[in-house]
Amino acid sequence: MGVAIVVAAGWYITTHGSSTQQAGANRGGRFAQGAATPVGIAAAAKADIPIVVKALGTVTPLANVTIKTQITGQLIQVDFTEGQAVKKGDLLAVVDPRPYEVALQNAQGTQAKDEALLKNAQIDLQRYATLVKQDSIARQQYDTQAALVRQYEAQLITDQAVVDNAKLNLVYTRIIAPVAGRIGLRLVDPGNYITMGDATGICVITQMQPMSVLFTIPEDTLPVVRKRLRDGAKLPVTALDRAQKNQLGVGELSTTDNQIDTTTGTVKLRATFDNADEALFPNQFVNIRLLADTVKDAISVPVAAIQRGQPGTFVYLVKADDTVGIRVVETGVTDGEKIAVVKGLEVGDQVVIDGVDRLRDGAKIRRPSGGGTSGPPVAAAPADGRAAPAAGSGDGQRRGGVDRQGDRQGTRGERRGGGADRPPAQTNQ
Repeated sequence: MGVAIVVAAGWYITTHGSSTQQAGANRGGRFAQGAATPVGIAAAAKADIPIVVKALGTVTPLANVTIKTQITGQLIQVDFTEGQAVKKGDLLAVVDPRPYEVALQNAQGTQAKDEALLKNAQIDLQRYATLVKQDSIARQQYDTQAALVRQYEAQLITDQAVVDNAKLNLVYTRIIAPVAGRIGLRLVDPGNYITMGDATGICVITQMQPMSVLFTIPEDTLPVVRKRLRDGAKLPVTALDRAQKNQLGVGELSTTDNQIDTTTGTVKLRATFDNADEALFPNQFVNIRLLADTVKDAISVPVAAIQRGQPGTFVYLVKADDTVGIRVVETGVTDGEKIAVVKGLEVGDQVVIDGVDRLRDGAKIRRPSGGGTSGPPVAAAPADGRAAPAAGSGDGQRRGGVDRQGDRQGTRGERRGGGADRPPAQTNQ
């Protein structure tokens, strides 16, 4: 009985193991030993690669003016509405002018009196000059009169200054816009007594057009930017919203700061935008894209082709016999999709961009169906080596039907084999 059990078990294992190994050999499988690995391929080509510096910026107006009074008095009139756009020179408010009109009249009266005194003194001086020539009066009396004339002349200069100051104060009673822009909220109401020492002011005017954005870049990028500015180039700057979905404006770089922040290793830059639609709002957070330079006719490959490992920076170079080899390369600038290869590749060299995780030096590959190797990345070929059929095509459906039928036949064979194995087991029982 024991011998019969051992013979039956050996027959089952031999039959089933052989059939399973044969089925595995027939099916091959994607990772079967010695099988070609399907990959995506792209060819190295010449392209222009822009050097784009990304940064975070804050919208900063070129002028932000708090409107304050330059005299003391009662605010009797406000000629603006909140949020109004004003031009330079527009009337904003009026301070009670009556005290300053009175002061001007008083200064003008004093000036007129001193002018009369000066004229009288000048007439006396002429008379004394004649008497001195006739030796009728002492020379000292003439000199005293001449000093009096000069005194009145100096007094008139002071009087003119007082008159001018009174006129200036009268002008200051009318508060006008010093810059063009948009007015914010009103900070004081008519009827209030305002002084030059008020901290809040009357309102704030913010210049909206043009608008500037302050942002920082790493100090390592500064030499490229400064060289371009010295060469007279206009560097375009694009402002995006916080989510980087909407473009808020396109301007150009205006200037750089005169020193590097030692705590962060960055330097501030200012870009100017026309802001015709006022999409850029003061103190708004924006994402900045600065086009610092463009590398012309660089040998480039997709970024996905670049690998880093023990050899250094390398690519899998496709050979004529459908194998790959490791090629160490030296990379340059990148735009996020393409990367420049400074050394190691020539135009037309084919590199693997998809399926690199399954490759090694000298591995066999299966090219994409159609052999496309230029332009965008090409999808990997099916593991069985046949061209992938179009969705819904009759040929693909027929092959799919045959495969399913073969699977069913294999299943029935296994069932029959299982049935043939049962009698020894029953004998054992």
